[in-house]
Amino acid sequence: MLSTHPATGLRKLATQLLNAIFLLTTAFMLLKSFGVIANCSSPIVVVLSESMKPAMLRGDLIVLWNRGSGINIGDIVVYHVEGRDIPIVHRVIRRFGGGADPLRFLTNGDNNIADDTELYAPGQEFLSRGDVAGSVIGCIPYVGYITIAFNDFPWLKTLMVGLVGLSALIQRG
Repeated sequence: MLSTHPATGLRKLATQLLNAIFLLTTAFMLLKSFGVIANCSSPIVVVLSESMKPAMLRGDLIVLWNRGSGINIGDIVVYHVEGRDIPIVHRVIRRFGGGADPLRFLTNGDNNIADDTELYAPGQEFLSRGDVAGSVIGCIPYVGYITIAFNDFPWLKTLMVGLVGLSALIQRG
């Protein structure tokens, strides 16, 4: 007859916990490594509005690359505006300067009538290069709806974390 020692159960629990921590740490390191390679602090962004229809829809996951001064008219960029927490995904419709003059941009959502000057910080007429987080190099449709659901329904995030934790505790192996 085999008997189980209490330390065996603790060892299994510790192993499962360490495996979960390892998985999360690896995912975080991969995301940060991609950010370093792409020269972008947030290389993955979710489209939150319909302003870029039909090119991009709400819930699309986009991948960014920071091209430096290689941003041209027609490129889709993600930019941050002082005083706003949410990044904006819009297309460059005008480009000014370059060389000795500072590079500046004017953007517009494909589904919007007017340009983005109303979205910029008060007194700001154009975006500077420092406002642009990166250019869109890829899009995965609908994958970002998970993030949108977690933000719209905070209880869903709590439920998912609870279920993952519960499954890690009761999993045998």
